[in-house]
Amino acid sequence: MSPNSTTMSVNVTSGRPLFYINGFSNMLYANYYFIFLSVVYVLTILANAFLMLIICVEQSLHNPKYVAVFHLAVVDTCCSTVVIPNLIQTFIFNSQFIVFEACLANMFFEHFFNGLQSLSLVLLAYDRFIAICFPLHYHTINTNTRMIIIIVVVWVFFSVMLLVMVLLVSRLSFCKSTVIDSYFCDHRPVFILACNDTSANSIFAKLLIALFLILPMVLIILSYACIVFQLFKIASREGKRKALKTCTSHLILVIIFFLPILVTYTATMVSAIHPNVRILNNSLSATIPPLLNPIIYTLKTEEIMESVKKLYKKNKIVQVKS
Repeated sequence: MSPNSTTMSVNVTSGRPLFYINGFSNMLYANYYFIFLSVVYVLTILANAFLMLIICVEQSLHNPKYVAVFHLAVVDTCCSTVVIPNLIQTFIFNSQFIVFEACLANMFFEHFFNGLQSLSLVLLAYDRFIAICFPLHYHTINTNTRMIIIIVVVWVFFSVMLLVMVLLVSRLSFCKSTVIDSYFCDHRPVFILACNDTSANSIFAKLLIALFLILPMVLIILSYACIVFQLFKIASREGKRKALKTCTSHLILVIIFFLPILVTYTATMVSAIHPNVRILNNSLSATIPPLLNPIIYTLKTEEIMESVKKLYKKNKIVQVKS
């Protein structure tokens, strides 16, 4: 039986749609991709857990910058956990049918943690902006408490926005196809299947893209424009190098996260791209940055590397004594 005929029969009997996630079902060698994602997930959990452990244990890292880095590690862990196990379960075990309520929950959490990644990068840009442009006032402007308050406000505001998005979808009727052309209950692929007016959903989707994708990029670009302007005021070349070095890790993370998304959006606007290409790129954009972020921050940040060396030496001394 085809997905369409099955879902339509469920609609008639239960009154609620049963969606079919099409995703990777037509993709060649999809099983190898799922094996790759399984490895990515295990490494992501280990890398982020290691980074969070270092920040918790090392007292010198208990500052606003590393509160933001810890938050990014938490978001990366949650994002990967929401995406990969669910994706593997869906396509390896052929459980591609999903009830309406579960679809809405899946939509909320996937978009929530994906969006939080971009907002986490804004928090790190804010920290670097204060540290370089207002170095003498850094510890009074940007405290641990203030950073935690900002994080809580971001979580609450973003939760409310996404709850409105989900509620707008819940009012829709689905009397045509209920086959979702994505690897999860993606917002746009779901609401375009509805029979009634979806103009409010379309407007809200554009608002979310503007607020949580375009605005974060603009804020990051503006913060680095101010940082570059401030660097010109520093007389010594060594001073400029040290200031810029503190931004290297963050800049790499920004490129890794935003570049694939921009490429997909640009390609979609310029010409029609194959659905499988879009789905593959979107799934990689959601799973690769959470793996690379903790690795880059560990290897490229001097304070973390020093903390790792300290812990290693302490551990070695304890082993020798015992």
